[in-house]
Amino acid sequence: MHPPSQPHPTQGLSDTTKGLIAGLLVVACWSGFNIVSRFGTKGLFTPFDLAAMRYGVSGLLGGLYFLRNAPFADWPRYLSLSVFGGLGYGLFVYSGFSFAPSAHAGIFVNGGIPFCTAILVALTTGFHLARQTLIALGLSACGLLLIGIDSLLSHHGQDELTGDLLFLAAAMSWSVFGLLMRRWQIRPALGVCGIAFFALLLYEPVYLLYLPKNLPAAGWGDIALQCVYQGFIAAMLAAGLYSYANQKIGACQASMMLSLVPAVSAIGAYFILDEQLTWTVMLGIVVVSVGAVIGAMPGRGSGR
Repeated sequence: MHPPSQPHPTQGLSDTTKGLIAGLLVVACWSGFNIVSRFGTKGLFTPFDLAAMRYGVSGLLGGLYFLRNAPFADWPRYLSLSVFGGLGYGLFVYSGFSFAPSAHAGIFVNGGIPFCTAILVALTTGFHLARQTLIALGLSACGLLLIGIDSLLSHHGQDELTGDLLFLAAAMSWSVFGLLMRRWQIRPALGVCGIAFFALLLYEPVYLLYLPKNLPAAGWGDIALQCVYQGFIAAMLAAGLYSYANQKIGACQASMMLSLVPAVSAIGAYFILDEQLTWTVMLGIVVVSVGAVIGAMPGRGSGR
């Protein structure tokens, strides 16, 4: 007679731990995106080359899944999402890297997204912002203003300010995309693949026929790095991990973890790209990060 089998202890990680790991990986992916993109624009590549690699690789990877699973009647919505979350965001952010350093991208893009989103919600729905949200917006505005002043006073002057404005435009474009995703209740996987598919269709012919390009002059190693990072890690993997973190630990906690991106981007760029950090930039990073954390925390009476 066999002894009764003993129950096996629960193996593996908890959902919370899995969500936290996914969130940290998103921080690494987005911080790396800022550094790799800045590295690309400081070398041979034009912003249009980086966009072509992003949309070409992600479009080929995600297009088949999109065609199999998205009803044709919904295609206009995915086209709109691609205009804001794909083409608008990508072209603005890559152009910004031609003028301003990675630390500025982390602040104006990653710190600007929750700022722009809250403003759009208030303007389009008449939503009265909670006191907590107003404090967060005030801190974010102060942090962005600090970096803007630093750009004006730096020896790069107008160039860095141009880059900052392009980064802020990228944040606004992504915020519109996020609000449309939520309003239309688009599945994250389909949203990511739909953006990639339509960006490929709309952008690549224009790039090949009309836009300036240095891609043929680049080495295969540089092309491979940008294709893998832009087309897979930034355009698809990071988005999937963020959706996974949302499911496991909730949207508030997941978005709060993204407040680490400006600091990680700035530190990484300091060591990898030798980009110097002024006291004004470091203070801006701290202020924007604090604002993002406060804004991400659930407020009283929130039903979320």
